[in-house]
Amino acid sequence: MKKIVISILKKYKVQFIIVWTFIAINMYLLTIPPQIIGNIVDLLYDLEGNREFILREVFWLVLASFGLLVARLPWRYTATIITRGFEKDIKNKLFDQFMKIKMVNLQNIKNGEFMSYFTKDIGEMRVFLYRAVALGSRVVAILLIVTYRMMSGVNMKLTLMTMCPIIVTTFLVVKIKDYVEKSFKKSQQYYTTMSEFVQESTDSIKTTKAYSGEMSQLKEFIKRNKCLRQANNAVDVHSTLLSTCINICFGLCYGISLIYGSHLVLDGTITTGEFIAFNGYIGLFVNPVSWIPGLISRFKRAQISYHRLEKVFVLEREKVSTKSLKSDRLISGDIVIRDLTYNYSQNIEVALNHINLEIKEGETLGVIGTIGSGKTTLMNLLLKLYPVPDGKITIGGKDINEIPLGILRKSVCYITQDAFLFSSTLKDNISLFRDDYGDDEIIESMKNAVIFDEIDEMEKGIYTQIGGSNGVNLSGGQKQRVVVSRAFLQKSNIVIFDDTFCALDNRTEEALLKNIKEMTKGKTCIIISNRISDVKDADKIIVLDEGNMIEAGNHETLINRKGLYSKLYFQQSSKEEAIID
Repeated sequence: MKKIVISILKKYKVQFIIVWTFIAINMYLLTIPPQIIGNIVDLLYDLEGNREFILREVFWLVLASFGLLVARLPWRYTATIITRGFEKDIKNKLFDQFMKIKMVNLQNIKNGEFMSYFTKDIGEMRVFLYRAVALGSRVVAILLIVTYRMMSGVNMKLTLMTMCPIIVTTFLVVKIKDYVEKSFKKSQQYYTTMSEFVQESTDSIKTTKAYSGEMSQLKEFIKRNKCLRQANNAVDVHSTLLSTCINICFGLCYGISLIYGSHLVLDGTITTGEFIAFNGYIGLFVNPVSWIPGLISRFKRAQISYHRLEKVFVLEREKVSTKSLKSDRLISGDIVIRDLTYNYSQNIEVALNHINLEIKEGETLGVIGTIGSGKTTLMNLLLKLYPVPDGKITIGGKDINEIPLGILRKSVCYITQDAFLFSSTLKDNISLFRDDYGDDEIIESMKNAVIFDEIDEMEKGIYTQIGGSNGVNLSGGQKQRVVVSRAFLQKSNIVIFDDTFCALDNRTEEALLKNIKEMTKGKTCIIISNRISDVKDADKIIVLDEGNMIEAGNHETLINRKGLYSKLYFQQSSKEEAIID
């Protein structure tokens, strides 16, 4: 994470130099008006005789004011370019990280956390960066330049005495900042839980309405919102305490200046004009020093957000192996599984137990079993979404761990059971935002998926925008067929359908399975389902139960064995259908 931030900031080194240069000019110009006003006051004793000098000072005052305006615009604009560019770059890096994190690590991150990383955490880092550039640089510049002008142009002893309250206040600010950090951490935690709750509530709005659960959801939201408000109030209280310390500090500074400075005027050590200029210099400290609490508060917020993001960036990414395979060609569909046992890191029970299986290219495998029997886990391992032990799975004669991930996943088309659709056009959803496919190819894939006629009736056809999140303006069966269209579009040697036909009526399912059979000729096809009708025509069928492969064979063989497959078959068939078969 540290290297990522540094590499991004290095891109803007020229912009940083521009900002710091114009800030230094701006801060120097700020010290000119108090000096000029002091000079004018010293010239007022002889207004007529010094008229020319007074007018000259007024001219320089106007010129300095104009210079302030000219010097301020470039650094403000450039600072915005830096911070917005940083925000864009870090979001790109974070999204790239999420896309490449291993599934075993990714599954532990909740949806609410995802959004919190991209909005809250990156936003906090951007705000701090802007304030560090725009305010922090000005604080340093004003402290150096104004202190020098006060010491060299007025009186060193008066300057040192006036600076004492600022030193004491800085110490108090450092102490109070710890409370700011603790309160903000608590606020951040409540914000994350609130985001997760809102995300889950919006995703489950149909279920909530169906069970009249609106009031209970509202009560829970009010409860969580109250906790978030209290946490934010604590942050505001501690931040206000910092500001109060700053105000007291400058009250003391002016008090010391008035008491000791007036004494120096009476002694003739400094002039009245220098005394007035000195108090004007003190006024220049007010804003920069008052920014310090906010900078510290923002730094602590950004630090917490940085460490939260750091935990994401250290998660292990999927790596492309360079062993053995050097060709970019698709691997063949021959699959051999030998004594495969697997369990998820947080589960005690084994997800798959001593699985042995062989599938030849061109065969269709049906996988059936009860919920939680390990069907989807087996497919996830074939795609290497989770770590696979060496020597347990070979595809195309190569150990799966020796096949580069890019080639492996290009060779396997996996239609998942969730039928997820993006909030974009139907074309983008089928092509998955790839520009490699033309409209004719997409339309052909939709025809094969038995969805084109319904899409063609829509006003914009394949350019129809999917409404809301996950295609809310499509039925369940339409969503599934749009997703299946991806399989007809992608040229892969292995095609996997994971419970993809559950929302289809019998006639549509029959037509779709017929097209799939035609499409997968010469390819390895795996159909996972809880329904016998989906897998009965497969060349080979395996039955999984609690992670064990308890049966294997074709449809007729498994019916005659009178095992779990036969039981599921008769449960799903009417008596008439059973007699006919």
